[in-house]
Amino acid sequence: MTTDRPFTDKLEAPDVPKMPDEYQALLKRVLRIQADCEIGGPHLYVNQWLLTAPSADDQWMLAKVAGEEIDHFRKINRLLNDLGEDASELMYIEKSRRDLEAFRQAMPTWADVAAFGFLIDRVGQYQLEEFVGCSYAPLDRALPRIIQEEKTHVGYGLVKLRDMVRTEEGKALAQAAVDRWYPRGLDMFGRSNSTRATRYQYWGLKRRSNEAARTEYMAEVALQIEGLGLRVPDATSGRHFR
Repeated sequence: MTTDRPFTDKLEAPDVPKMPDEYQALLKRVLRIQADCEIGGPHLYVNQWLLTAPSADDQWMLAKVAGEEIDHFRKINRLLNDLGEDASELMYIEKSRRDLEAFRQAMPTWADVAAFGFLIDRVGQYQLEEFVGCSYAPLDRALPRIIQEEKTHVGYGLVKLRDMVRTEEGKALAQAAVDRWYPRGLDMFGRSNSTRATRYQYWGLKRRSNEAARTEYMAEVALQIEGLGLRVPDATSGRHFR
């Protein structure tokens, strides 16, 4: 089934095996990447920062964020299970084997936890919003609560950065963390000239091109970074998306 017009039907899980191989492969691929991102975050910060966070409120919030990310993984993996796939092994792999570079990194300072929420969880929000109204109905139905929780994670990161920039020492740590995570966030959107991204749009699985989503993200975060009194890092420091 290939036509010149974009695919606009709504599919349920039993319908997918009847679809062309390309649709099935793209859907399973994007769900697996999303599952890897959801579980990858807790692997970066739970061991190091959960019980060493600056306050009991921060410990509680970080535990809440981690729990919600694990739940997002559970929900995405259930969608994969419905398609005859399983990503359970992603719960245990070394971070060096994560799909995206952002999830292979260290978090040397508490500012990294804040910048990760502010920047990387925001990319996660953008990625999830790509699926809103998508052709795979079970995924579309799972999105509202997941997206709302991601927005809370982003907001928490922004609040923690705002707290930090009140002192010169904190501002320097916040700037260094933003400098580390900003280019990695840009890279997460994928290559600007990706042929695969075009096929995701054709099959109604994504709404925007990689470049369109990244451009919107850059405009949004630039205003907020400047509002914190920080410098927006050089976008050309992203290594993979050109």
